[in-house]
Amino acid sequence: MKILADENIPFAAECFGSIGEVRTVAGRRITAEAVADADCLLVRSITPVNEKLLAGSNVKFVATATIGFEHIDTNHLKKQGIGFASAPGSNANSVAEYIVAALLSVGKKHNITLKGKSIGIVGVGNVGSRVEKKCTALGMKVLLNDPPLHRQTGDAKYRPLEELFDCDFITLHTPLAFEGQDKTFHLADDKFLASLKPGSCVINTARGGVHDTAALKDAIKSGKLRAVILDVWENEPNIDCELLRAVDISTPHIAGYSLDGKIAGMIMIYKAACEHFGLGQKHGIEDFLPAPEVPKVTIEKIGFDEQEVIYETVQQVYAINRDDFNTRETPLVDAAKRGKFFDDLRKNYPVRREFQNTTVVLEQPCPAVAVTLKGIGFKINSEKPK
Repeated sequence: MKILADENIPFAAECFGSIGEVRTVAGRRITAEAVADADCLLVRSITPVNEKLLAGSNVKFVATATIGFEHIDTNHLKKQGIGFASAPGSNANSVAEYIVAALLSVGKKHNITLKGKSIGIVGVGNVGSRVEKKCTALGMKVLLNDPPLHRQTGDAKYRPLEELFDCDFITLHTPLAFEGQDKTFHLADDKFLASLKPGSCVINTARGGVHDTAALKDAIKSGKLRAVILDVWENEPNIDCELLRAVDISTPHIAGYSLDGKIAGMIMIYKAACEHFGLGQKHGIEDFLPAPEVPKVTIEKIGFDEQEVIYETVQQVYAINRDDFNTRETPLVDAAKRGKFFDDLRKNYPVRREFQNTTVVLEQPCPAVAVTLKGIGFKINSEKPK
């Protein structure tokens, strides 16, 4: 069996090599010609999979190692009898940890105490539900908006979008839908941004098309927004450098790029491929996850600023400002090479592990800090070393 895989899927060759011959290429170079003789196609979000790509190919199974699958024409796959799998929830915790790191970073930059502040979460699926738990652990007041879930459950906790406009923070976690009653393309448009509370902060880690670039730039220029955090951009990899310069935190679509999340996604589609082709599964996630670089963080003394302690602890595991710094190099690159630079930031992204791999040792008892750190994902050891 011949398998074609996006080279950004970690360990794809080592793992899928147990069931076939694997060839890896850059996601944007997965063309009809490259796919022609493949039996199995493995992609990430940057590769559109449709009739044009698959026409005349031998492909019998397609998988995307991502939560979303807006880039996959699933109707075409179904009509052609081609198997399909995605990786729902695989990198949800990674994105939620990114949100925590971003909130703490913006809090430090703008002297914002997160405890007691309100955050509106638009889209409460695998990612949004985890963001809800972590923001609650940070002491924030959480409001939820998810029309499809509200229709399915009737649960009153899902509020109309208008009720979120008075929040201090708004974070977007929706799929990208171009039509229908749950259309999200340019959800954050002029009207949306004008309705927000003055001095609010906007975060988008969903898809670039969920915000309107021109409207967002206007809202920033007008002073309407206190801060903007963007991990996703319209027209990736050729992103708007004017918007990049204007936001508080800019990252190259890597919120879900923890190694834990990427390997979990890879294993999910590996299992699905094995099942589809009736083959035995020889690998699990434990075969590819290395020991964490930061297995332990020791906090010797806690002062009056508990948020600063949380911030410094998170920094030791994930310093989001490094990603921001690297992304801000984009405008310095020749215009014709910026797209490649953006893609290379993703391709060469350094290993980032999730909080769950790190135990925090509190030498000075502080129940409030311990509860918060545990709530955002760390393991806690409150016993003072002997």
